[in-house]
Amino acid sequence: MADQLTNEIIAMIKKRAAAEGGNIAPAAGGEITTATELTSLGIDSLGLADVLWDLEQAYGIKIEMNTSEAWSDLQNVGDMVEAVRGLLTKEA
Repeated sequence: MADQLTNEIIAMIKKRAAAEGGNIAPAAGGEITTATELTSLGIDSLGLADVLWDLEQAYGIKIEMNTSEAWSDLQNVGDMVEAVRGLLTKEA
C-alpha cells in the first residue's frame, strides 16, 4: 500500500507523462506503481527535468544540478520516491 508521498509523486508523474504524450505503463493495466520503470512512461530527459522541478516546488526541496545528473540513473518510480524522501529528511 502506497503512502501519501508516494501517491502525490505518482500523481505528478502521471500529469507530466500525459503532457509528454507518455505511454502510461500498459503492462500494469495503465496504472503507475513504485515498480513502474520510468522509461516505460515515455518521459524524456527534459520531461524528467520538469518532474524534478515540480517536486522541488511541491516539497520545498532543492535538487542540486549534480544531484539531478545522478537522478538520471533512476530506474523506477519507487527509486524517485525514495530519493525525494531522502531529500525531505535532509531538509527537516
